[in-house]
Amino acid sequence: MSRRPPFKQVEASRPDFRPEAEFEYTKVPDPSWAPGQGANSVVPNRPTATDAFTTIDPATRDAGDVYKLMISAITPRPIAFVSSISDKGVANLAPFSYFSTCGHNPPMIAVSFSTKAGDLKDTASNILHQKEFVVNIISEQILEAANYTCIDAPANVSEWDLSGLTPVPSETIKPARVAESPFAMECTLEHSYEMKTDDGTPTGLHVLGRVRRFHVRSSVLAEDGSTIADIAKLRPVSRLGGITYGRTIEGSELPRPVWEKEKERAEVKGAVEGAAGTA
Repeated sequence: MSRRPPFKQVEASRPDFRPEAEFEYTKVPDPSWAPGQGANSVVPNRPTATDAFTTIDPATRDAGDVYKLMISAITPRPIAFVSSISDKGVANLAPFSYFSTCGHNPPMIAVSFSTKAGDLKDTASNILHQKEFVVNIISEQILEAANYTCIDAPANVSEWDLSGLTPVPSETIKPARVAESPFAMECTLEHSYEMKTDDGTPTGLHVLGRVRRFHVRSSVLAEDGSTIADIAKLRPVSRLGGITYGRTIEGSELPRPVWEKEKERAEVKGAVEGAAGTA
């Protein structure tokens, strides 16, 4: 089996990080796209109905292989940088990318945790027992520090100390938020669900957290006074496959189509009539 070179050797061969790169908007791949057209023809390797596919039954594969497939294909994923406290008062800080928002009224977020050697990870156990936690968003400025909290340190070693990040007391719960994070959410446990294999073996914990407080760095909010976070100032980092992280420095906008405004377009009528003719 081939061995990869040491990471620092590989990293040294790559271009330097570009801190000057600013978020910018571009056109969508095909601004002339019309209803009924399907995939655009601008992006290379245009998909077709005859493309070959590999079908995988997860029940026949090793869990590690399924994990590698899912984290490399379901991308980019936002990262929950979770602060929690154990029943003994030990503070814990760690990142998890099985994370998303799942509602706004009331504001709810979802985070999932895999087991480690059959046991719940410290963060999951803390949330389950203390029923409160903070989710911080990882920006480019704290990427290295946040990643270092993944370390398998002994229970008596603080990830806060290793990261060098600054804890700030929360308003409604005990776990602290990360001062250097531009966006943080104080959460209480709303619901938890234990994930199991077909034979009943526990493999993870899914939690829903209700946001009790938002903390947004004022400079990140839009200048018009709204509650919109400016992506160019937030500079969030996402998770890709393997040990890869992603930056968010480019985007495209597309209005949501409204049927009453679109239904009389020739392309729309053609797409609908064409579909009806093949039914």
